[in-house]
Amino acid sequence: MARGIYVTGIGRGDGRQVVELGLMELLSRRSDRVGVFRPLAHPSTDHILELLRVRYRIRLAPELLYGMDYEAAAALRAERGEDELVGELVDRFRAVERECETVLILGTDFAQTSIPDELALNARLANEFGALVLPVVGGARQNAETVVAEVRNAERAYSALGCNLLALVANRVPAEETAQAARLLDHAPSVPVYVVPEDPALAAPTVAEVVAETGGRVLLGDAAGLDRDVRGYVFGGAMLPRFLDALQPGSLVIAPGDRADLLIGALAAHTAGSPAIAGVVLTMGEEPNKQVMDLAARLAPGTPVILVPDLSFATAQRLAPLEGRLSATGPRKVETALGLFGLHVDVAGLIGRIELDRPQRVTPLMFEHELLERARSPRLAEIVLAEGTEERILRAADLLLRRNVCHLTLLGEPAAVRRRISDLGLSMETQLGLGGAPGIGPARARILDPADPASGLRERFAAVYAELREHKGVTLERALDSVLDVNYFGTLMVHQGLADGMVSGAVHSTAATLRPALEIIKTAPGAALVSSAFFMCLPDHVLVYGDCAINPDPDAEQLADIAIQCARTAADFGVVPRVAMLSYSTGTSGHGVNVDKVRRAAELVREARPDLPVEGPIQYDAAVEPAVAATKLPDSPVAGRATVFVFPDLNTGNNTYKAVQRTAGTLAIGPVLQGLRKPINDLSRGATVPDIVTTVAITAIQAHQREA
Repeated sequence: MARGIYVTGIGRGDGRQVVELGLMELLSRRSDRVGVFRPLAHPSTDHILELLRVRYRIRLAPELLYGMDYEAAAALRAERGEDELVGELVDRFRAVERECETVLILGTDFAQTSIPDELALNARLANEFGALVLPVVGGARQNAETVVAEVRNAERAYSALGCNLLALVANRVPAEETAQAARLLDHAPSVPVYVVPEDPALAAPTVAEVVAETGGRVLLGDAAGLDRDVRGYVFGGAMLPRFLDALQPGSLVIAPGDRADLLIGALAAHTAGSPAIAGVVLTMGEEPNKQVMDLAARLAPGTPVILVPDLSFATAQRLAPLEGRLSATGPRKVETALGLFGLHVDVAGLIGRIELDRPQRVTPLMFEHELLERARSPRLAEIVLAEGTEERILRAADLLLRRNVCHLTLLGEPAAVRRRISDLGLSMETQLGLGGAPGIGPARARILDPADPASGLRERFAAVYAELREHKGVTLERALDSVLDVNYFGTLMVHQGLADGMVSGAVHSTAATLRPALEIIKTAPGAALVSSAFFMCLPDHVLVYGDCAINPDPDAEQLADIAIQCARTAADFGVVPRVAMLSYSTGTSGHGVNVDKVRRAAELVREARPDLPVEGPIQYDAAVEPAVAATKLPDSPVAGRATVFVFPDLNTGNNTYKAVQRTAGTLAIGPVLQGLRKPINDLSRGATVPDIVTTVAITAIQAHQREA
């Protein structure tokens, strides 16, 4: 029988979607057979159900994910009684349960149903499903004492109905009341209680949601602009000077369509560096003429301008209750919610109460989740992102901060970085420039300009670099120029202990990233060279490939060093190392320069690491297929079970990893640089935002391991 976890809310506006999403993230790390089920739903408008289905790749047919819609349930209950309704829902739940190891059950939504006694119905369904219950108590705009009283009432109510409580969550508690509520609840209930504060970014609707709510037409703006959060409204009725004074970051301007002065003024203010507005809504269905719109497009082409048919007052009334929602099309809010959940909920303790065993199979999604979790522990590392104005880097930084993965330093001219953040519609202002020592959550970011004389870092780093490279003829004057390069500056930050690691390469070559690391950081004790590894995430396990990115034609000694480094990387990231030294020949069946190199490398590995299972030379099929291994190397502890694959040269390794990645649809994470004293990692210039996120997480984990 699958383990069921039933999430139910107490009152309207509980924001339990954050808890549902956080739980699903937690469960998906432990199993690739997690299901989701909502007993009663409006399937066509159930955004959280669709988000969970898409994000976590639920394999069940969509129609299995809900029991029945509210109208059908109400009719069945009225006609044949509650027992008949519950029996029908239990049957449908069992169909999902049979296919899963764990099922997250989404309780009924008070805002969408007229079914009476909803709390009692949720409790009964949870009991019939045999599920643990997690009530979420809404704490919006409540003081600590009221929140505590509501939590105690919820515990008493569900306990009285015979429910097996997993925990309780007080959600959307005002930030200033959170600490007091947590203190008061510390010893009150008999089950854990987690207090999660309100995050305005989650409640804020996006401009796209405003368009959907008003039926507006987009006159100007791009996808990034439509994804901006609306943090407040400014009504355009005043003269321009007073109107401009009212603008705040994230404001959505609502103005009559005939007020071209307010439209142009708002966009000009945005361009001039005044508060970055979310967009402009023009009312009364009056579209500005072509000259005005052409000027608007030149001033702020990415900022949305929306035309709606209603009057300004009617539009304001319609938008006043609008709140943001979690959906499959809004990744920023999803990451914010996951970061909030991870920061305020004891996920390890929760897993222990659910009693989920450690999984034997590891899917790509589980491996990625594990990377993010490990990156946060035992502290938040400080990682330098050298290319601070690059779009993909900033989008990745936004996600990393939302998930509370690490502290970040963005290199670049501050005004240019902030302008780029504003143009992309990212919401990083609360993390940028905040104080707090590295290692203290939540995550924060800072911007550093290598050329800024006020920091004194250019002169300090130049002196260090000149001393390190004096034997190569580097003078202080030359060093002052060299450290203006973001890769040199970031590497020196790591060298001097001002950061734990650096990631670069989105727009720089591998040589540009690696050269400063070799000159300044240098190789780690015992490492003869720097090499690379890729994590190849197959459907149910993870392999390590090396070296596929750095060394063109290593000799036997270098190949042995690469193998030992790859084995260490595998072990560091939870992959049990069994090393296959690859060649076109297996065992003693072949001879020649290339085969002999691999054979000698395997011997050197055995001498250096007698504890490490290694086989070589060995062909790929004999390394991965037990049937082939039984014929070619029947007594080998590695053949047919290899987890670390060491290629004889870069030509073979690079082409093989790309072939597996493209033809088998395998997720390839890397390259991860090995053999440096401190972690510096190089991105592919084609790296996607998720690639950057995982590389930064790996860099943070490497930093923790250096400390250990």
